[in-house]
Amino acid sequence: METMLLIGIGLIAMGLLLLVLEVFVPSAGILSVLAVGCAITGIVFLFRYDTMWGWIGLLTTLVLGPATFAGALNILPNTPLGRSMFGPSGDEIAEQDQAVKTAARRAREGLQGQVGMALTDMRPSGVIEIDGKRHDAIATGGVVDRGSAVRVVRVSGLTIEVRRVNDRA
Repeated sequence: METMLLIGIGLIAMGLLLLVLEVFVPSAGILSVLAVGCAITGIVFLFRYDTMWGWIGLLTTLVLGPATFAGALNILPNTPLGRSMFGPSGDEIAEQDQAVKTAARRAREGLQGQVGMALTDMRPSGVIEIDGKRHDAIATGGVVDRGSAVRVVRVSGLTIEVRRVNDRA
C-alpha cells in the first residue's frame, strides 16, 4: 500500500519537473500536457492511498505548479538559452548605452585645440571636418566661410565651438 503513496508523490514531482522543463525546452505544449497528466495521475494515486493524502497532493499541486512555473520563467532570462531568446537585459543595455555615451563625450573633448576645415558656411552653425570625421559646430566670433581652416576653442556637452584659424582665440 505504501507503493501507491510513493508513486503518487513521484508522479506529482515528475509533473513539476516536466513543467520546469517546458520553460527551457520548446515543445509546443507537449511537456505541459505530460506534466498535467502526471500530476493528475499522482493525485489519483494519493486519493486511492488515503483521502487526506489526496487533498494534500491536490493542494500542493495547485500551489506548487504555478509557483514552479513562475520561478522557472524568472530564471530563464539569466540562462544562456534565455539570453539568446530575449537578448541582453535592461541593465546590460543601459551599461552599453552609458559606455557609448562616455566614449563619445571623451572623443568630443579630445577635439579641443584641434584644427579642421569648415565644410559648410557657418552662420553661426555648420559642419566641420577634423581628421576625416564630420562634426556639427558653432562658429564664435563671426561668420566662417566654407573651406576655411577652423580651430576648436571649446567643447561643452554636445556643443563644439570653433573660430577661424587666423582669428585670435
